[in-house]
Amino acid sequence: MTTDGPVGAPQKEADETAAETAPAEKPEERGEDSFLSHFLQNLWAANTVTVTVLSVVLALVIGAVLIIVSDPAVLKTFEYLTARPSDALTASWDLVSTAYGDLFKGAIVDPATVTAWANGTGGWRPVFAPISETLTYAAPLVFTGLSVALAFRGGLFNIGGQGQAVVGTITAAMAGFLLPLPPVIHLIAALLAGLLGGALWGFVPGILKARTGAHEVIVTIMLNYTANLFLSWLILQKGIQQPGRSDAISKTVDSSAQLPSFGGEVRANLGIILAVLATAGVAWLLNRSAFGFELRAVGHNPAASRTAGISVARTYTMLMVVAGGLAGLGGATQVLGTAHALTTQVAGNIGFDGLLVALLGRNRPWGTLLAAILFGALRAGGNRMQSFSGISLELVTVLQALIVIFIAAPALVKATFHLRAARSARLGASMAKGW
Repeated sequence: MTTDGPVGAPQKEADETAAETAPAEKPEERGEDSFLSHFLQNLWAANTVTVTVLSVVLALVIGAVLIIVSDPAVLKTFEYLTARPSDALTASWDLVSTAYGDLFKGAIVDPATVTAWANGTGGWRPVFAPISETLTYAAPLVFTGLSVALAFRGGLFNIGGQGQAVVGTITAAMAGFLLPLPPVIHLIAALLAGLLGGALWGFVPGILKARTGAHEVIVTIMLNYTANLFLSWLILQKGIQQPGRSDAISKTVDSSAQLPSFGGEVRANLGIILAVLATAGVAWLLNRSAFGFELRAVGHNPAASRTAGISVARTYTMLMVVAGGLAGLGGATQVLGTAHALTTQVAGNIGFDGLLVALLGRNRPWGTLLAAILFGALRAGGNRMQSFSGISLELVTVLQALIVIFIAAPALVKATFHLRAARSARLGASMAKGW
């Protein structure tokens, strides 16, 4: 029996062939996971960021449909859709693109003003006016949103942000036109007055919850009514009402107590800087302080926290005091930054909008800040959209509501876009290891 080569040659050739045809070892099998690979895998997964962004997209799509069906001229083109479909499509596109274009121009920047500034035919103020309007509307919402988010993390539903903000406007404005103080000190005193007013209004439901077990939702709702009625009565009293006026309006806040701004078309003021600082402070309070640990522990399990030696009653009280103080600062920012006088509608709906902002921000401090800026952009852009496109401002409210609905129902967003399950744990592990 003869052979053409060594005895082990056939086996060696078979091993080499198998090695060449075997699939390459995956990076995951080699333990070489990279942040980029995990990021790409999670890009279309049902994580928080993806769901939030797609919720906004869905709201804009439905808003576009509402814009179309609310315009009689565009609807008329659909009567002969089968004969000339281009007319309906063109008219719909022109209407929606113009409306959303005005929304962008009113909230972020108008390219025409940038061109004028570059050509020397316009100044810089019109360029930054839209974003300043967004930040102006957003500043009070940051404070009221943080108030609601902080209470949520502690297991309480602070629906009284509106009343706390109203009391904050009252105390801040009164300090602003009654106290004769020098400029910087006067502003600090007015802000502290707003903070203390809101904190006092938050202390009431906090102590009642701690001592009697009264439900904070019922108590804060009643306090909202009380604050509004007190405001309506107060601004008609002698010494508070603006001299020479018979309507419900107070004296004007002294210029020394007003939040400084750029002036002119750029209305953004110091309030947005204070809002960012407050966001950083709440983030530190929640994640770095002993009180934040107690707060989160009580929010997760009050009974276990009590067993561990944490005073649940004290935590509830302090939590509502801090939450009320934040909402009071939101009211102070409103009256010292833009309103400059007390009226029955001086606080608007910043307390109730704070609920939506906190929900959209997932009750996280920095998420709440971004959500407030989004709501401020919708409000600022909505004003221009109404003026230039004739679209009702109520549509902005509808968009806000739709965004919140989709955020609150992530399963609907996941089903609509066929999102796969999030792999946040692996992504987080990769982020912990670094790039």
